[in-house]
Amino acid sequence: MISEPDQRARLLARFPFLANSDAPLREAFFRRALMARLPAGHIICHDGGECSQLALVLEGCARIYKLGENGREVTLYRIEPGESCVVTASCILSHRPFPAFAVCETDVEAAVVAKSDVETWLTASPSWRAFVFELVAERIGEVFSVLDAVLFQPLDQRLAAYLLSRCERAAPPSRIVQTTHQELASELGSSREVVTRALKELEQAGALITGRGQITLVNPGVLKARVSR
Repeated sequence: MISEPDQRARLLARFPFLANSDAPLREAFFRRALMARLPAGHIICHDGGECSQLALVLEGCARIYKLGENGREVTLYRIEPGESCVVTASCILSHRPFPAFAVCETDVEAAVVAKSDVETWLTASPSWRAFVFELVAERIGEVFSVLDAVLFQPLDQRLAAYLLSRCERAAPPSRIVQTTHQELASELGSSREVVTRALKELEQAGALITGRGQITLVNPGVLKARVSR
């Protein structure tokens, strides 16, 4: 049960569908859902695991990724505050196991809804049903974009796009990306050695400077040209 007024208010602010839903769903949600706090690095779900709960993230960030037999990772998407996991939702709907890994990138605070409630509210509540279906629709396109990039775009192009995106998403915007070569490899579905070569080539082109645990963009225009070529 979520009974603390502050927690309720934060959830209503993060999830507008809940604030705009009918009173019976809101009360059922607060009565049935539980608050969970997970530390950074915590494995939320393993590939092949059962999807028994749906988490609505209030604070923090979780990463959903695939792990290949060769040990390489590729990030499918992230779950930010005000979002939930489309893979979990689809697994609950289809009664199939989780086909990826989910890990907390930061400390995460979330409201957790049991599988049985997810299914019950899909039938009983139009606002909950709309939330779940909108979640699926939004994320499916994002996942296909990732697959398209991994399968058909050169690594240097994907690397340039990712570095630009990281800088643009930073608050405040910054030209410094705090990351390692291995983290970039896991993000982009490549190996550390290949990423290192791509970074060196971009450095020689005057686009960036690599340092210990960070990359500084000195000429974003070079990266933008790589992305648009």
